[in-house]
Amino acid sequence: MTDLLATSPDTWRDRTLDEPVVPPELVPPTSGTPRERVRAFWQRHDVRRQRAEDVYTASRNPERGWPVAGNREVLTFFRDLLASRRRAFAALVVLNALAAGAGLVVPRLLGELVNTTVDGGGRPLGQLALVIIGVVLAQAAFTFLAQRTSTLFGQDLLSTAREFIVRTILRLPLGAVESASTGDLVTRVTRDVGTMSRSVQFGLPMAIISLLTVVLSVGAMLLNSVVLAVPALLTFATSGWAVRTYLRRAPKGYITEGATYSRINTTLTETVEGARTLESLGLSRVRVRAGDADIEVSAQAERYTMSLRNILFAALNFAFQTPRVITLLVGAYAYSRGWVDLGQITAAVLYVEALADPLDRLIGEIDRLQVGAASTSRLLGIAEVRPDRTPGDRLPEGIDLVAADLRFAYREGHDVLHGVDLRLGPGERLAIVGPSGSGKSTLGRLLSGINRPRTGSASVGGVELVDLPLEVLRTEVALVTQEHHVFIGSVRDNIVLAREGSDDDAVRAALSAVGSLLWVERLPQGLDTMIGSGRYALTPAQAQQVALARLIIADPHTLVLDEATSLIDPRTARTLEGSMNNLLEGRTVVAIAHRLHTAHDADRIAVVIDGRIVELGSHHELVDLDGEYAALWRAWTS
Repeated sequence: MTDLLATSPDTWRDRTLDEPVVPPELVPPTSGTPRERVRAFWQRHDVRRQRAEDVYTASRNPERGWPVAGNREVLTFFRDLLASRRRAFAALVVLNALAAGAGLVVPRLLGELVNTTVDGGGRPLGQLALVIIGVVLAQAAFTFLAQRTSTLFGQDLLSTAREFIVRTILRLPLGAVESASTGDLVTRVTRDVGTMSRSVQFGLPMAIISLLTVVLSVGAMLLNSVVLAVPALLTFATSGWAVRTYLRRAPKGYITEGATYSRINTTLTETVEGARTLESLGLSRVRVRAGDADIEVSAQAERYTMSLRNILFAALNFAFQTPRVITLLVGAYAYSRGWVDLGQITAAVLYVEALADPLDRLIGEIDRLQVGAASTSRLLGIAEVRPDRTPGDRLPEGIDLVAADLRFAYREGHDVLHGVDLRLGPGERLAIVGPSGSGKSTLGRLLSGINRPRTGSASVGGVELVDLPLEVLRTEVALVTQEHHVFIGSVRDNIVLAREGSDDDAVRAALSAVGSLLWVERLPQGLDTMIGSGRYALTPAQAQQVALARLIIADPHTLVLDEATSLIDPRTARTLEGSMNNLLEGRTVVAIAHRLHTAHDADRIAVVIDGRIVELGSHHELVDLDGEYAALWRAWTS
């Protein structure tokens, strides 16, 4: 007899004939002359640039997954952040201008000090020394105030930006979240949020400060001596082409980097979640190779952006070092001609030194902003996901839940529901049963207003579910699935989340209804016990009971339970469902489950096969019919 576990890796698709994730032209040569190696480097650089442009183009309007916002949206985002805090921004500019201005006075005073020492004229040395000390102290005070303002300004920007991202994510359509890559969303809300935060908190204020310092330094150089300033400034300007090239290409490179991180996270998440299955089927090496391939792709993206930075820094190094020599040479010639004095030359050299540092910082902050802008583009791309509904202003006139000719497709041309009709009266218990993949959960999602049907309607009180505002919809119909989440907070916080303002009596009643009050009272701090990630760990069954208690406190008139007790052992689940009966009295309940004892207790049972309701009736009626349900019941009870 064949061992299926031993042979299962052989059934996995053979990828040895697939195109390599890293094409041969990106593999560096191992031999050749220096000239040939340089030519090969530029060829690899061009290939990586094309790959980055292809990724960027595809990200603007992806077939699946999350889009990436354009430069205009990013600029608008940052402009709005600055426009909403004009006073703080003005204070930031003024204080940094005063600090930079005070710093630029010192080279001029030192030049005067040189002239006084050489010529013996001008202000006395003691007076000049006191003036210099006073200017330095003033610069220190202005710098302290400017740094304090910059820190507060950056923290305020960071808070607003993060709140915007959180609100955007919470507004995402559930269907869009489920259809996209988990790794991509995780990467965007972790790495991209962190990168954007650093850019907003530090990059933006420092870029403003550096730019202001550069502008004032250029002005001081021209006021000191045009003859000495122009050659140095022209040399600095030679780096302009490298900066322009970098600014044009870097965003696409950094967006490509982010996409590769998403790819790595997706593979890693899927591998971890399915670790036991992979081990049992002998597919661990296959997943390791997939992870290695993702890292190779990411390494190529990293090499491209690193090459862009290296080319930029090489040009900047020339542009920053040469003005020192040029200033001395031009200064010596101009001094011999009597155009400038020694004090002006001294000040010019100090200004060149002073200009190189803020200009270098400005380029560095621009690089940080480029990385942050790429991450912000990916985050703002989430905001471009179109809503799946436009709430109307009609409110339900009744609580009847009606489904008429429901059809739904996850992919165009492949319906998973085919003309489903249902009508549920107030207080009715409907059980939906059927084999896996028959469309039970999809029907539950349509009946709870999660998705819009392709054709037909799902309405409550005469109003389409998807046309109701979400805050109204969840007071009418609520869905609880086999997936649940425990938020960081107390047990009480997790339950009253569904209806803020609920008192402890209501919370205890909800916990009692789901059979969890006793174990909650035995927790270290009872209702005040902190649960969630890194706190008191709940078992899957306890977490699911908390989710059900949250549902009860929400108090909708219709409940859709999609295998809501799947993670609880059968005996506890039976007790749980029995304890809920009294509380659910008078409510409409749609229960989707594989455990047929739930169906046995329902008023009616809908048997779904291949997206159609093939049988509908009570337990005894369907058993007597001796059809699909009767076969399921016999298999369940045998």
